[in-house]
Amino acid sequence: MTDGKLIDGTAREVAEPRSTPPRRPRRGLVVGAIAAPLALGAVGLSLAQPGPAMQPTPVAPTAISALAPSGAIAAKGEVAEIFGNKFVLQDGTGRALVETGRAGEDGALVAKGETVTVQGRFEKGFLHARMITRADGAPTLLGRAGGPSPGSLDWAKDRVGLAPRPDLPALTAAVERAGYGDVRVTGRGPRHLEVAAKGQDGRERLLHVDFDGRIRERPLL
Repeated sequence: MTDGKLIDGTAREVAEPRSTPPRRPRRGLVVGAIAAPLALGAVGLSLAQPGPAMQPTPVAPTAISALAPSGAIAAKGEVAEIFGNKFVLQDGTGRALVETGRAGEDGALVAKGETVTVQGRFEKGFLHARMITRADGAPTLLGRAGGPSPGSLDWAKDRVGLAPRPDLPALTAAVERAGYGDVRVTGRGPRHLEVAAKGQDGRERLLHVDFDGRIRERPLL
């Protein structure tokens, strides 16, 4: 007697369960993931190293009482007082307030009673220091080294020596041929020099001198 159900007795091959390949340790992947950013970081760090600062044209010191608006002027005297990133420089003719920017924020850039020569920009009663020279002749440059803005393509090229370099003698000669005298390089931009000079009338001029020799006057101080 049957209940109407058929039982298939055909033999079938039983499929073996697929074996899962052993999981490879992820340590190598982790090390690779860490190493790549470190390698890129090392490249970035090497590019980020500041290039040598362009030292401004040395200027002979003038008496403090004779300081006048200029893009490149110097005074020599004794440090009388220090106020954070500012200090008072005095000589036998008077006193001047020197501003040193971020480099002097801790008040330790100079010492009270020390004799120094300060070179920089004199404007609105302040001597904005670009270079401080100590009694032993050692110069300290203040502010940015100049050149392209950090992070730009020109900046990256500059760090690895592929950016254009200024020919200082040729550019100075070009400025003189244009009728200027007392030429003093004060800094460097991405593709230009910042220059202080005197026009044919003897008055101070601030110049933007491109590396290709083009000259533009900037507003007077």
